[in-house]
Amino acid sequence: MNGKILNFGEILFRICPDLSQDWIGMGVLPFFVGGAELNVASALATWGLPSAYISAMPQNDITFGVLEHLKAREVNIDHMLLQGGRMGLYYLPKGKDVKHAGVIYDRADSAFANLRRSDIDWQTVFKDVTWFHFSAICPAISQEIADICLDAVKEAKRQNIFVSLDLNYRSKLWKYGKEPIEIMPDLAAYADLIMGNVWAAKQMLGTSLAPEMQEVKPSYPRGLLEEQAKRTSLELVSRFEKCKFVANTFRFDYLEKGIQYFTTFFGREEFLVSEEYLAEEIVDRVGSGDCFMAGLIYGLYQEMQMRDTLEFATAAAFDKLFIASDATDSSVTDIQKRIKR
Repeated sequence: MNGKILNFGEILFRICPDLSQDWIGMGVLPFFVGGAELNVASALATWGLPSAYISAMPQNDITFGVLEHLKAREVNIDHMLLQGGRMGLYYLPKGKDVKHAGVIYDRADSAFANLRRSDIDWQTVFKDVTWFHFSAICPAISQEIADICLDAVKEAKRQNIFVSLDLNYRSKLWKYGKEPIEIMPDLAAYADLIMGNVWAAKQMLGTSLAPEMQEVKPSYPRGLLEEQAKRTSLELVSRFEKCKFVANTFRFDYLEKGIQYFTTFFGREEFLVSEEYLAEEIVDRVGSGDCFMAGLIYGLYQEMQMRDTLEFATAAAFDKLFIASDATDSSVTDIQKRIKR
């Protein structure tokens, strides 16, 4: 392929108070710039591909600093919308009692959340673009954003642009009266590549799930997980005519042995299972799935073999677990060294 890879989504600040310390008294509040689609865009730019990103941000000095940061990472931001009153953010505490704290969103009335369909001329934005990526986090925000996504994928199809969709499910965001199953199938119908996991596919697209696999838990036999991933993949490509590739991730946290991670990839009449990765301790879970998505895009964009694409993407995702930020800063060479042979 050639041409730009355009990513669309909300740019966010992730704020990480350490609950195991007196973070208020110490005046220490670490933060990261990210958002699912920006994490993909940043990874692709780091790996030398023509990566572009579009979002909405308020016009102020904070924004200008972030834009300079993105330029330094060589992410194309030519179509960034400077409007609205605030950037969205969310809190992800670490330290004690994190299990009960969870994610705390503060995204209402952000510049991105207040976007209107008339704000984006997709025909113009898609000039020189050959790949468009977005995630299910976008249509979770509002009906208007869902409609903007639908406008985008329809125009992408008209211009023969490859579309990838990440089935990120965020239950705390779907608050405008619609369930994912009412919105996501219409968007997935325009996707060439759908990535997620078997539970998200059921939740958002209505795929079937084995009766014994209704809950997400790490105790399922490996063979059962692989068979379910294959069934889900075949169901998606059969149901959605445009869908050519389906990828699923499996990441389980074990108290005894840390994290288990492996993935599957279906396309071109092949069903592949990646090598398995294990780690007793990690640094940061955020952005691992985004890094996997970026790895798939990297491989397919460069017309790598499917096996090579899958193993690169899986190693990139696992590698991200050891990086304290939203997006990877590992080079292609770094990731290749981590691939299991």
